[in-house]
Amino acid sequence: EFSQILDIEKGGYVQKADRVKSAFQRFWIETEGYCCDVLDGPNGNDPTLRPNQLIAGAVAFSPLKIEQLERIVSVCENGLLTPFGVRSLSPFSPKYQHFYGGDLFMRDSAYHQGTVWAWLIGPFLLSKMKISMDNSEILTLLDQYLENLNLHGVGSISEIFDGDAPFTPRGCIAQAWSVAVGLQIWDQIHGKNQRA
Repeated sequence: EFSQILDIEKGGYVQKADRVKSAFQRFWIETEGYCCDVLDGPNGNDPTLRPNQLIAGAVAFSPLKIEQLERIVSVCENGLLTPFGVRSLSPFSPKYQHFYGGDLFMRDSAYHQGTVWAWLIGPFLLSKMKISMDNSEILTLLDQYLENLNLHGVGSISEIFDGDAPFTPRGCIAQAWSVAVGLQIWDQIHGKNQRA
């Protein structure tokens, strides 16, 4: 598409894109209904449920099939989604840490082991929008998320939250990307209607 905009020859980009899309299928775990977190690591493939695959689903030219995206959204909704964003690790994992706190070592150890990252609501909702024609559930989740603007750093949204209720805000109290994804989704839904 970009080569067409620039009015240059496609030069094999379509074939390369098809190869990437095909190769991405190695990540898919059919029995689990989601993607591996790591392929060919020191201990082999790592099937840990993490939110990274939502980014692959949210991008404009996703390498995922729509049926796969439906399953990923469902699994992530049940295992990772919170009212404050998306957990970095499923609470069903033995490595899950529900609390982000303590000294530097303890905080760094928890950062990607269950801590909720607010900005990940964006890839989750963008992925969900691709599989749902009804925006009412997405708007409900977005409204719930945007209530964070009034909770901690008033007028902004924190960077991260504890993985378990009450989802205590942690890290930076005013994180631009946490706010930006809420605005992005809001514009995707409301902006189109207003511009039409």
